[in-house]
Amino acid sequence: MMGQMMGGGAMMVILWLLLVAVLVLGVVFLVRALTERANGAPGGGGSDWAALRILEERHARGEIDRDEFEERRRTLRS
Repeated sequence: MMGQMMGGGAMMVILWLLLVAVLVLGVVFLVRALTERANGAPGGGGSDWAALRILEERHARGEIDRDEFEERRRTLRS
């Protein structure tokens, strides 16, 4: 009888540890997703926002003309 209770108790400890691990991982992923969204554009498209900034910088330096800038900006936003 005592051996059966010990085995059941060990199983409960393992299940609780798994539950805690899943909860911790969930919190980590949630914080990471919210942090990435906060660092990007308001819509969460951080890489699109960075690409638009690079495009604006290239246009400001005169590397691309207005037509090319507008065309590429439309492509990024679509």
